[in-house]
Amino acid sequence: MQTGPANEHSHGEHEPSHDHSDAGHTHAPSAEADRRWLAVALALIVGFMAVEVVAGLLAGSLALLSDAAHMLTDAAAIGLALLAARLAARPARGSYTFGFGRAEIVSAQINGAALFALAGVIAVEGVRRLGSPPDVDGPVVIAVGAVGALVNIAAFWALSRAERQSLNVAGARAHVLADLYGSAAAITAGTVIASGGPAEIDALAALTVAALMLRSGWSLLRASTRVLLEAAPAGLDPDEVGRTLAAMPGIVEIHDLHVWEVTSGFVAVAAHVVVPPGDDCHLRRRELQSVLHERFGIRHTTLQVDHESWQPLVQIEPRG
Repeated sequence: MQTGPANEHSHGEHEPSHDHSDAGHTHAPSAEADRRWLAVALALIVGFMAVEVVAGLLAGSLALLSDAAHMLTDAAAIGLALLAARLAARPARGSYTFGFGRAEIVSAQINGAALFALAGVIAVEGVRRLGSPPDVDGPVVIAVGAVGALVNIAAFWALSRAERQSLNVAGARAHVLADLYGSAAAITAGTVIASGGPAEIDALAALTVAALMLRSGWSLLRASTRVLLEAAPAGLDPDEVGRTLAAMPGIVEIHDLHVWEVTSGFVAVAAHVVVPPGDDCHLRRRELQSVLHERFGIRHTTLQVDHESWQPLVQIEPRG
C-alpha cells in the first residue's frame, strides 16, 4: 500500500451525488414504517414491564424482577432506536457530511453496556438468594411469566415487520428474544416451586436471564464497535474486493483500498486506481463502480483514477 489520502479526487473521476443521495432517499418510506413498528413494540414492552415489576414485588420473585429489568433494557433499546432512526433520517449538512447515521451505532453501544450492567446486578442478587432463598408465590410467577411470553412474542413480531436491516432494529429484536427466554425461565421456576420444588430455582432462573443479557450485550457491543472502528462489514472480504477490481480489464494497479461501514447497511469504498497511459479513465471508473454495486452491493464509492506514468529505462544525462 502506498501512502496518501485514499479519498483524494482527480479531475472529475468521482460521481459523489448519485451514490450518496440514493442512500438518503430510497429507504425513506421503509424507515418511516420501521419507526411505527418500533413504537408498537415499545408500547407493548413498557405496558407489561410495569405489571411485571408489581407482580415480582408481590410474589417475591427475583426471576420476575430480573425479567422486568431485562424488559427495561428492551424499552431503552427500542426508545433509543426510535431516536436514532429519527436522527439518521436527517440529511447530511454542515460538518456532518455523512449525516447522522451513526447515531444508531452509538445507541447500540449504550444498549450493550446497559445489558452488561443490569446483568451484573441481577447476577449478584441471584447468587445471594441461592444462599438464603425467600418464599416465592409460584402460581403468580407462572401467570405473569406466561403473559410476558405472549407480550414478547407480539413485540418480536412487530419488530420483525421492520424492513430496514439496521443494527438498532436487530439489537432490539435480540433484546426481545432474550426476554422471551427470560419469561420461559420464570414460568419454569414458578412451575417447579408450585410443584413443591426448591425455592432456589427462582434464583437459578434469574441467573439464566443474566447470562442471556450478557450474550445479547456482547453481541451488540462487538457489532457496534466494528462499525465505530471502521472495520469492513462482516462477510465482506476487502482482499476479495481488491482482487476483483484489479482483475478488471484495463486496470494496472489498485492500492490504498479502504472498505468500511459508515452505519448499518451503508458500506463505502475508497481506492486509488492506476490505468494505462491514454486509457479512458472515466470509463474504467464507471466499470469499477458497476462491479462494486452488482457483485458486492456497494453503492458509495470514491475512486481516484490516474494514468500510469511512463518512465524511460535509461536516463540520458544532457551534455555540457
